[in-house]
Amino acid sequence: MPYMLLVMETKGRRERRPAEAAQRERERMDAFAGNLRARGVYLASESLRSLADATRVEGQGGTSRVVDGPFTEAKELVGGFFLLDVATREQAVALASECPAAEWASIEVREVGPCSG
Repeated sequence: MPYMLLVMETKGRRERRPAEAAQRERERMDAFAGNLRARGVYLASESLRSLADATRVEGQGGTSRVVDGPFTEAKELVGGFFLLDVATREQAVALASECPAAEWASIEVREVGPCSG
């Protein structure tokens, strides 16, 4: 059953960290992804770019509009994700607790399901 681990970062944290720290974090996250692959639970992962590069599409009443960032109201942002294939929520939560990003962000665990009306 697929679960998504959403890495929820504090806005501005990436920009404030030194380059060496950013490199160490990337290396640790890459190693975590490799470990998930070795366990056979890894489906996908990506880091997301900053809110400064973001665009939102909002719709109301059958029309939509594009809203470009930066989004100053955001206090937290989705910094990236891991998509896993595990049997239970408990397994997903256990893997989330192993994620290195849990030291500097929160990891939201969500089961993936079909879109419903």
